[in-house]
Amino acid sequence: MSLSNPDLVPIFHLPPASDPALLLELKTRRPPSLLDLAGCETWSVDFSPDGAWFAWSMGHGIVWVVAWPLDSEEGQDGETDRADKSFSCGHPVWGLAFGPKPPRSTTAAPPTIPSKGKSSLFLATGLENGVIKVWNVLTGNAVFDLRGHEGVVRNLVFPQNGTLTLISSSRDKTLRIWDLAHKGKKVQVLSGHKDWISCCCVSSDCSMIASVGRFDRMVCLWSLRSYTFMRNLTGTNKKLCLLSSCDFSPDGAVLATAAFSGSSWWIDLWDPYTAEKLATLADYFEDYGQNQISAIQFSPDGLHLAIVTEDRALRIWEPGERHMTMQTKRDRDSSGLCCNYHPQGGVIATGTRDGHVRFWRTPRTVPSLCHLCRAITRYSVSTQQIEALPLPKRILEYLTYRNIPERLKTCCSSDEEDWES
Repeated sequence: MSLSNPDLVPIFHLPPASDPALLLELKTRRPPSLLDLAGCETWSVDFSPDGAWFAWSMGHGIVWVVAWPLDSEEGQDGETDRADKSFSCGHPVWGLAFGPKPPRSTTAAPPTIPSKGKSSLFLATGLENGVIKVWNVLTGNAVFDLRGHEGVVRNLVFPQNGTLTLISSSRDKTLRIWDLAHKGKKVQVLSGHKDWISCCCVSSDCSMIASVGRFDRMVCLWSLRSYTFMRNLTGTNKKLCLLSSCDFSPDGAVLATAAFSGSSWWIDLWDPYTAEKLATLADYFEDYGQNQISAIQFSPDGLHLAIVTEDRALRIWEPGERHMTMQTKRDRDSSGLCCNYHPQGGVIATGTRDGHVRFWRTPRTVPSLCHLCRAITRYSVSTQQIEALPLPKRILEYLTYRNIPERLKTCCSSDEEDWES
């Protein structure tokens, strides 16, 4: 668990009073020999399922794990104290994920633990050389390595069913489903993408996997039950763009995908059951090729969507609204790469290209009774099943998310954003 370089450590920074949304910032203190070199990026951040731990890839093959809430007290030399853990992975870390994630139902059996220890909290780290290292978080020991990918492991996901199943996506154009209860010896390989896979995610009922291809412009749905290809949502889309991120809403009824081209980025909202595009949020800018969208994620309550782009550290959008619920100041140096909500909401972490992490206070909204009823219903009822019910048109549109305006547009060439429906 020792660091390969003891000078590579995180330092807590309290935010300036001018930015009330910023709670805290973690910056990496690096030796002069590592300054301004490639490999320092924070490609991935994650909170543990219970929200008690936070992990981030701080660059140069190091993953740092700290207890949450963070202890703001610092030692005399400015270094963090007490329960911090560091994992030296030997290669740049592109993806990481805590697991297993407990199911929404409390009746499920507890997962089988493939180690002699009593801890059931693991951290999977996806490396540049295609290896996935699995760590026991509380003991700090490496449990085993998963080998099979032939390219960068870009994304890792534990499904929310309490099992030791791990889904990985890679630049080798494949997804792999690993059974950690058998030390990864039982593997399912999903092939179909024609180029790098940027991101993958799992629906809340653990029935579907979504993946987006960076260059092939494919949004693929896979069955997590039969390990088969279901459909490509983009069909024969010929528009030149790069796909960067995807996420299911907490009820699994909406899939959000993020893409960008030279002069715009946009987010498409899909119905994964019917392959219907529900809405598109588009953003246009003047500086060609200077504002890619890096990551998106739904809030735990499903009311908001977090957006990370190159020109702003964070935007929070309520799907269907014509204005951002929250957005940070325009900052070309923010260079955001990833984001992850705390499981209980209220806080989101963002990682940057320079290896730093920022924690932001996010809007807390009391969900309406309508939203709660829809979320509970859609968790277990497909769109086709909803459409078969004798419901008034307005209720049917609400339950199937067709009440969202089809197209939303903003122009970011000025400080004042002009929204149109």
